[in-house]
Amino acid sequence: MADINESLTSKGLPAYSMSWKEVKQIHDEAIFERKFQYSCHIKLLQYETSKRLLYYERGLGKLLSPNEVLIEHEGSEKTIRGEKIILATGSRPRTLPSYEVDEEYILTSDGIDHLEDYPKSLVIVGAGVIGCEYATIFSNFGKTKVYLIDRQDMILPFEDDDISHLAAKNLEKNGVVIHKSSSLQRLERKGDGVEYEIQYPDGRTEVFQVERALLSVGRVPNIESLGLENAGIAMSKRGVHIGDDDTQTNVPNIYAVGDVSGRISLVNMGEIEARHAVEKAFGGKIDRICYDDVCTIMFLKPEVAAVGMNEKQCIEQNLPVKVVKIDYSVITRAIAMRKTEGFFKIIVTNDEDMRVLGMRAVGEHASSAIQGIGLLIKMNAPIEVLSELIHPHPSIVEGVQECVRMLLNKSLFKSSVFKDKLACYSLVDGVKTPLERL
Repeated sequence: MADINESLTSKGLPAYSMSWKEVKQIHDEAIFERKFQYSCHIKLLQYETSKRLLYYERGLGKLLSPNEVLIEHEGSEKTIRGEKIILATGSRPRTLPSYEVDEEYILTSDGIDHLEDYPKSLVIVGAGVIGCEYATIFSNFGKTKVYLIDRQDMILPFEDDDISHLAAKNLEKNGVVIHKSSSLQRLERKGDGVEYEIQYPDGRTEVFQVERALLSVGRVPNIESLGLENAGIAMSKRGVHIGDDDTQTNVPNIYAVGDVSGRISLVNMGEIEARHAVEKAFGGKIDRICYDDVCTIMFLKPEVAAVGMNEKQCIEQNLPVKVVKIDYSVITRAIAMRKTEGFFKIIVTNDEDMRVLGMRAVGEHASSAIQGIGLLIKMNAPIEVLSELIHPHPSIVEGVQECVRMLLNKSLFKSSVFKDKLACYSLVDGVKTPLERL
């Protein structure tokens, strides 16, 4: 919305405004539509097939033994037996013991649904993916002053510096105040708002007043009332999630998928794990799940998509690699859309095979652009496949093709000439060495 209004005001037109009620209506309708599809499908599977394939029960489930589940619903109880059992109970927002969450003034992501209007000001505790996404959302509406508390010296600390810096720059351009290298000392409701105090490494403190606060400090699995002890299910080494080996718990007929297993807390990953568990339980699937080719997206401004390893991880694991980077400003489709902020970065092994290890994409259509690289990683295929593939024109994914052409020294662009737009280098022991060959 911020981009739209900037364009409108530059033309002397009034800014576009959307009420919170309208936002909520669109949000609720979308959720209802998706839930309605699932509920209808469940009913059809139950009653409108020649052979009943599914029995659906509402209620709270609790394990009584490795093969028994107690279902409690509206005062009634029912026990069912299962040859195989899959635990997929998801997670909930994590809270901090020092701060009282009332979901009215001090919120988690669940409490956002309870808002009746845009808050005039909002502090977000936590600068990970969810915290940065909410900072992007509320700052984009242009009605909320957003503060973001970051314990590190940069947001999204798990990502490469170029991504963190670009995301931070755009948040700050949107008016977000990022409290870098700060620790939260106090957060409490004061009247019709919230007061918080932060401390910096030099001991200096600051106090701020805002309308609302949002805790974005991770999630915890929903396992407390599952009766894991009745079935003898072991926890992970950390003692927070259910322990599993390729979705299978220490109890052979019981599987754990999604957030309860503590691996990658994403909807698409939970679905893959659930499918894998069913195939393993009833089809004897042998191949293990590979977590190296998981495609992810961060809804920032611009969006950030990722698959495989980044530079930080390669340095941490002391992996010699080759890296190629192309700026959106030289991609035809981005130029045509006037959306030239962003870049593609592809990481490959530092050898003749140049097998793809990972990719980061920042910009318009970023989440679509990484799919081809995700497939290459999964298939362990050479980059020549993408180099020789005829891509649609004009399209953002042409930038991916140009990246692999640069690695193969077949690109029209030369990074030694176009230094502010392109980069191609090796990374060995943390040292960058240009790979340009004219």
